[in-house]
Formats: sequence, C-alpha cells, structure tokens
Amino acid sequence: MWEKETEKLRKIVLDCGLNEETKWGKPCFDYEGRNIVIIQGFKDYCALLFFKGALLADPEAILVKTGENTQVGRQARFNSVKEITQVATSLKACIFEAIAVEKAGLKVDTKKTPVHIPEELEVYFNQEPKLKKAFEGLTPGRQKAYVFFFSGARQAKTRMARIEKYIPRILAGKGMND
Repeated sequence: MWEKETEKLRKIVLDCGLNEETKWGKPCFDYEGRNIVIIQGFKDYCALLFFKGALLADPEAILVKTGENTQVGRQARFNSVKEITQVATSLKACIFEAIAVEKAGLKVDTKKTPVHIPEELEVYFNQEPKLKKAFEGLTPGRQKAYVFFFSGARQAKTRMARIEKYIPRILAGKGMND
C-alpha cells in the first residue's frame, strides 16, 4: 500500500541530498547521521514526518501535528501521487529548512509535563513493587504513553482492565507498541 506515493516522496527527498536508511522498517533520511524525515504509511494516508517539524516556518501550511500531545514532529499527509506533486516545491523547501535547522543544532524547547500516575496504577504499584520498578525503568516517553492510555478511559474498571492487559509488557521493559 502507498508504493507509488512512497516512491514519489523518496525521489523528492533524495533530490535534497539526504542519505537513506531503513529505520523502524521505514525509509528514513538523515543529514550527517541526524534524522531529518521519515516516510510513513498508514491505513488512511501516507506521510512525510519531519523529526523537528515544529521548528519549520511552513509558509504553505502543509505540516500537521501527529497528535494532540505532539511537541516536536510534524507530518505532511497525502492520499495520492497527485497531491504530493502539487506541493513538491513546498516539501523541498521544508526539507532544506529542516537540514538548516539540523546544521544550526537547533532543538525544540519542549515542555516537561510531569507524569501523573492514575490512582488505579498506584494500587498495582503498591501490590507489586516489581511493577513500579519496571515502570520507572521505562523511558519517559514510554511512561507517558502508558499513562495517557490508561488515563484516557472514563471508567475505573476500564482503566483497571487496560492496566492488567499491559502489566506483562511493562514487566518486560517494553512500551505499548514495541
């Protein structure tokens, strides 16, 4: 799925002088070893994700946040080769700007939001200290992903069910999608 669109995006990105590797099973492009963009295929669209997209001017407004909690990355989303062709010039401008951002060593000033552990997860931590230790051993991003998912349930029994389902993954040191 998205083979033609992926190939069109690859040509555009490679025209900008980036190196291509496969990372996370996807075509990823870097400048001097630093990730710039990655091509992603989803059910409803394919996308070109800019790792530091929040720092780009994006005058044509072709980039979108990937989720409500996203701070850094931005995607250009497509459903056809025609859509990609229509914004190819803007895409190249964004890619060259992303390279300049990387050359300058700019970083996104992210807000450090503390992880608020849901009450139900605290209950499990008190019952099973191994679980708390394993959770604290996860990266901050993995911890937040779990907390957002667990906290997103409206009912306590749903939060408990979600936590129970993911306890083995947490104990194994894995994130939700690893």
